[in-house]
Amino acid sequence: MTEFNDLQWAKPEYTQEYRDSADVFIVERKRLLEILKSFYKHFVGNKPNRNILDLGCGDGIVIGELLKIDNSIQATLIDGSEDMLSRAKDRLKDFRNVHFIRASFQELLNKNTPLQNYDFIVSSLAIHHLTMEEKTVLFKTTYSHLKVDGYFLNIDVVLAPSDALEQWYLLLWKQWIDERKSFLGIEGGHYEDIIWKYKDNTDNKPDILAAQLNLLQAIGFKDVDCFYKYGIFTMYGGKK
Repeated sequence: MTEFNDLQWAKPEYTQEYRDSADVFIVERKRLLEILKSFYKHFVGNKPNRNILDLGCGDGIVIGELLKIDNSIQATLIDGSEDMLSRAKDRLKDFRNVHFIRASFQELLNKNTPLQNYDFIVSSLAIHHLTMEEKTVLFKTTYSHLKVDGYFLNIDVVLAPSDALEQWYLLLWKQWIDERKSFLGIEGGHYEDIIWKYKDNTDNKPDILAAQLNLLQAIGFKDVDCFYKYGIFTMYGGKK
């Protein structure tokens, strides 16, 4: 596995560029967050003393959205980027029972990070940086730290199962970016080549969705399904 400090995410200028651009290049980002909140309310919100883990929390937007609908959540946020954790702490400074751990996926996979058991484990646009072998270890670790009837949900990008579908999915992505730029009145910028930067970035190691769903089932997850999909952007998970 590539050491975290060798990844672009270790660079503050890269994480800043991501935050500045996320609403433009993440397809239906607001819709994804609304589906996440609906999932939480339907499957997790009625559990007592709800304990949540966010893997690769970034600037804390996922937990922030969940706290808007349930401020009694006990949340732990993990990220390898000090800059991202700093942004997350600032976003969530008004909430109690929120804890932060600076740890990379490498440290998680090596079991160097102490974890509790959780009602809900979520990740957003982070796990695709792992190889399939590493995803297997992470999903097993996730399963082992879920309470019985707890849920895992991953928002991420996936690899198309064929070149023909990949070309269409990337076209859909470009059309989304163009629509957002037009809506927001943005001209020019670095958005034109962001798709190719994604494709050429060796930090990205997406895998086919079906393979990841099958992996979750093989580990023991129940009710495994894809809850949302728009080209390469997807949301999937299951229950312990």
